[in-house]
Amino acid sequence: MNNAIQQNRIETIDILRGFSILGIFLVNMPSFHSPFMDIDPLTWWNQNPDHILYILVDVLAQASFYPLFAFLFGFGAILMADRSAERGQSFPSLFLRRMTTLLVIGILHAFLVWHGDILITYALFGFFFLLFYKWRGKTLLIFGSLMYILPFAALSLMMLLMVATGNSSSIETNFIQAEATMNTYQNGSFVEITEQRITDWYKVNNLGSALIIFFSIFPHFLMGAGIAKLKWLHNPKLHKKKLLWITTIAFLAGFFLKTLPYTTEGNMAADMIQDFLGGPIVSFAYIFLFTLVFQNQKLTEIFSPIAAVGRLSISNYLLQSIVATLIFYSYGLGIYGKISFTTGILFVFIIYIGQMVLSLLWVRYFYIGPIEYIWRFFTYGKRPLFKK
Repeated sequence: MNNAIQQNRIETIDILRGFSILGIFLVNMPSFHSPFMDIDPLTWWNQNPDHILYILVDVLAQASFYPLFAFLFGFGAILMADRSAERGQSFPSLFLRRMTTLLVIGILHAFLVWHGDILITYALFGFFFLLFYKWRGKTLLIFGSLMYILPFAALSLMMLLMVATGNSSSIETNFIQAEATMNTYQNGSFVEITEQRITDWYKVNNLGSALIIFFSIFPHFLMGAGIAKLKWLHNPKLHKKKLLWITTIAFLAGFFLKTLPYTTEGNMAADMIQDFLGGPIVSFAYIFLFTLVFQNQKLTEIFSPIAAVGRLSISNYLLQSIVATLIFYSYGLGIYGKISFTTGILFVFIIYIGQMVLSLLWVRYFYIGPIEYIWRFFTYGKRPLFKK
């Protein structure tokens, strides 16, 4: 592979990472500034422009960017395995240290910064990934796809039956709990907020939800790993026709499923189909669309600020949490629960633009981000190249 193709491939992956960081921030923002787990968002934000913007974020971003990030995680793991083999290093040993470091970073993030951390989950599933990484690319792709589709198709069918028999319940706002959560984050001490963080983290990350979380995330590791081995994104021109077909079908099917709660009578079955089937399909549409589009070098250069964010993806993910909690929590500006959904979206783009500027400046002088430096140091046991 010549240098131009190699550079373009790296830029495409970095742009995808940077794009996923923006999408994740859009999805996370309501949880930063509002008691999102305790409300029905469609009734909580029932006035325009909040209502329309919530629907747009729900359709375009919700449940589509964590799968994308998980896909890139598996994809990157195979690239790391290939590099390790070239250098005569043990990939399992390196990857175990890499996941252990990520786990520690995730624990600090979840319990000292923000409860919505995803790094703990990625690290734990990363350990399990070592059982699969040697599989052939086609096997990983098929197995990962079936591991995802079959459980959630079955769950969606069960939910449809429950709706048909009148045995399902809709999301309702828990006003008492929402008020208590707002009071803690608006006025509580750091210790009280930490206790609330742990409570909120456990609402999502508990034994009851463990299987749902596993089947929501881990199959995308395998699919990303499979496509890395098949090298569809290494040389998209070779697979252009296939990728065009997949992109077209994924966009049509994905957005059809993602709009179901708004094109049909909304119910729990439509919500489940939207998130667990529509969301990941749209994420693959984004992945392959970006891969095809950014074969144009001029366009790639235009999007270099997003690529810079992607090169520092873990640092930028954590920076979003630090900045957002300093804005909304009592030990910062203390405006949790006091802003609209629209204002939250404005904060997303203001902060993200700032991240693009800072990331461009950073990559001009440094090879990797500050958190990436720590991560790589503990993975390889030696100081990586840092300053240019």
